[in-house]
Amino acid sequence: MTEQTLNRAQRLLKLLELKQIEENLYQGFNEKENGSRLFGGQVLAQAAMAAYKTVKDVHVHSLHAYFLRAGNASRPVLYEVERIRDGRSFTTRRVVAIQNGLAIFNMDISFQGDEIGLDHSSPMPNVPLPDELRSDREVALSLGGPKADPRLSPMAKIERPFEIRSVFELGSDAWGENRFWNPAWIRFLEPSCCRASEGSAQDEFQRQLMSRCLLAYASDMGLVSTGNLPHQSEVDRSQLQMASLDHSIWIHRPVPMDQWLLFHKRTSTAQASRGMVHADFFTADGTLIASATQEGLIRITR
Repeated sequence: MTEQTLNRAQRLLKLLELKQIEENLYQGFNEKENGSRLFGGQVLAQAAMAAYKTVKDVHVHSLHAYFLRAGNASRPVLYEVERIRDGRSFTTRRVVAIQNGLAIFNMDISFQGDEIGLDHSSPMPNVPLPDELRSDREVALSLGGPKADPRLSPMAKIERPFEIRSVFELGSDAWGENRFWNPAWIRFLEPSCCRASEGSAQDEFQRQLMSRCLLAYASDMGLVSTGNLPHQSEVDRSQLQMASLDHSIWIHRPVPMDQWLLFHKRTSTAQASRGMVHADFFTADGTLIASATQEGLIRITR
């Protein structure tokens, strides 16, 4: 298939096929749908993929990243990987993303082999299941025109690699209320890349590798804007400058990226033009598989 015939999810998978330039140095290309600026989730996913190319038989369990400069979507990104430590249980890498000779992003990422230990997790919130909800894009397209709600994200109408079904339906009274949480179900739109099968152990490793990089991508979808939800009645979205500042992910269990996942986002505080947002990912049966935290810039520009 040509680039023009690939859907958005297939194009994302192609973008995760980084080109090796030199040992520990990789090149990534960018999504065009997000405008001139790079989407932070894409950089997170490509940086994780670059780090994966320098390890063997271990999976990422945590990463901590800073977004240093706005990236330019018209230029490729170089990912330089530093091999910090190869231990018996944990492996650590540092990744710097570079454009125009300047660092735009850096990340420390830790990998671990399989181990058995204590097992517990907090329960999933009581929310409707995805079959009871409508697609955000479908709803957003129905809300178009000159009377569209200014609080509606311009990204809501664009084809994305993930289908999103918000618990608070876009445009509804409940969606427009000031609130602290924003749960949504997400599903990757090319699930065959991550579906378990009877292949070899190496095939299964590659599927889980891809699932964890895709989770890193998804973890930045709508995260910083959640920090504005308690103030929706005070300021229009168009009057805000929003950007990711730093981002952390912890992966607790294998990621079933071929299934619906509840992306439960909530904000704890905002001040000094910064907002703090936390998120958990649950499977439909209520299993907690990953957590994320981000501080974002939320600056009033009016």
